[in-house]
Amino acid sequence: MIDAKNPKESLIVNTDQVMINDLNNYNTLFGGVLMKKLDNNATLSARRHARVKECVTASTDSIDFLHPIHQTDSVCVESFVSYTGNKSMEIFCKVIAEDMLTGERRMAATAFLTFVALDENKQPIKVPEIIPETEEEKFLYESGKERAEIRRQRRKHSKELTEKIGIRKPWERGVKMHDQEIS
Repeated sequence: MIDAKNPKESLIVNTDQVMINDLNNYNTLFGGVLMKKLDNNATLSARRHARVKECVTASTDSIDFLHPIHQTDSVCVESFVSYTGNKSMEIFCKVIAEDMLTGERRMAATAFLTFVALDENKQPIKVPEIIPETEEEKFLYESGKERAEIRRQRRKHSKELTEKIGIRKPWERGVKMHDQEIS
């Protein structure tokens, strides 16, 4: 396995048009449609970086919707590995909307997703480190350790939360009626 790679080696660029069935009631792109595009792109970046058959989404760390995307826009999603741990890869995604009538381009969204590469037995494997080159890559890499720590804290909190919240079906939970619990 190669010890380190440049982020550009994992770059995936995908441009698509906005179709009418992709629009919400505000005539802008559904957030969920964009989230699917982000996950698809990020998966390919992770697989390209790790050179494995399978990578799984460990978390969608953040998606910031900055500007609405309209039907007259094209949607360009760029993704690449911005930071790595031992067995995880942080993928940075940026979404550029371009008005196809005027040519105006704007940053519509940014996102960070974390992936884990799996071997043929579906076990996590070590991934190559990255060596950033551009100013953008260096900025993302240098701030990556802080985002990784935030992810660890959020994951710890999520585990604590799952110990406190119930998974019983709503109709199986006890219901209070007139100060008596009915099961």
